[in-house]
Amino acid sequence: MSNSQGNSELYNPRKVLDHPEFRVLNSAEKISKESNIAAFYNPAHEIHLVEKPKPKPGPGQVLIHVRATGICGSDVHFWKHGRIGDSMIVTDECGSGHESAGEIVEVGEGVTEWKAGDRVAMEVGVPCSQPSCSACRLGRYNGCPDVVFFSTPPYHGTLTRWHVHPAQWLHRLPDNVSFEEGSLCEPLAVALAGIDRSGLRLGDPVLVCGAGPIGLVSLLSARAAGAEPIVITDLFQSRLDFAKSLVPGVRTVLIDRTASPKAQAEVIKKAAGGPLQLALECTGVESSIHTAIFSVGFGAKVFIIGVGKNEQLFPFMHLSANEIDIQFQYRYANQYPKAIRLIAGGLINVKPLVTHRFALEDAVAAFHVAADPAQGAIKVQIQD
Repeated sequence: MSNSQGNSELYNPRKVLDHPEFRVLNSAEKISKESNIAAFYNPAHEIHLVEKPKPKPGPGQVLIHVRATGICGSDVHFWKHGRIGDSMIVTDECGSGHESAGEIVEVGEGVTEWKAGDRVAMEVGVPCSQPSCSACRLGRYNGCPDVVFFSTPPYHGTLTRWHVHPAQWLHRLPDNVSFEEGSLCEPLAVALAGIDRSGLRLGDPVLVCGAGPIGLVSLLSARAAGAEPIVITDLFQSRLDFAKSLVPGVRTVLIDRTASPKAQAEVIKKAAGGPLQLALECTGVESSIHTAIFSVGFGAKVFIIGVGKNEQLFPFMHLSANEIDIQFQYRYANQYPKAIRLIAGGLINVKPLVTHRFALEDAVAAFHVAADPAQGAIKVQIQD
């Protein structure tokens, strides 16, 4: 059996769904602190708590008490829409959450590098790691076709009390990095992959499109990498104000829904004092991508981190005549150790991003807050 088959079988969701202890909880139930509860969604677009068996770590695995998990936009999207693209579809009860950190409570056979009590961030995209897999062999394991990515259907996520994880895909948290910060390493890893691949250099003028969680960690990362000036855009002034509180030197531009991308780009260039060298596009929205394209100069790059609709139109000849590169990103690889170093060393402060905190028992309420823009949440975390 190959390792990839091993992973897909090891984390086969049917093992949980068909287990006699698995059940959906009703909202009035009293929940024991020992119960392995988790937040699940299903094809009927319901979000609820479930109780599932407490797993035992097998060879090469550890059992973790998950202490902090952030709710990602994709978690809300799977709940509300049931799918992302053509390959990630909710077909049964599915566990949410992939931004997690916790404490090891038990180690499986052959695990020597970890012990009970160790504090860890979990990297949740577990590739096959086989030499026959070119993505894994080249170190670009985010492209592994046999990846098990916890919380991407059909695999269950880490928004649960007890989670079994491969020992090799854990990262030690230094004493000065909290579980809360450890769980924020996941969205930070997305931004750091973008900074890496975009080739941002010290002193580059940079545009960040979108001041949601990924836009904000991209802003923090671009500032730590030495970008100047940085302009950030959003549709909501409250998010721009938040960005300004994170990075006081950032220049903010409120997007006018009635303005054309070209007109909006003129406002951005004026704020920056000239065309930008790099745009980090964190919305995936076609009009925002157009605005980014018209905001950058000759030979610049528009780096798209955001995800959007399946097919989009781009201003082809403007891109061609201005040698503007368009580049994309899928998840991340080799970023977690760097994320932890940057947080521990004080170069990136992610603490202010967490605006709302809920107990695990209140995870359903947490999802409703995360899904409602009127609540003003940046990052909602569930802690146990």
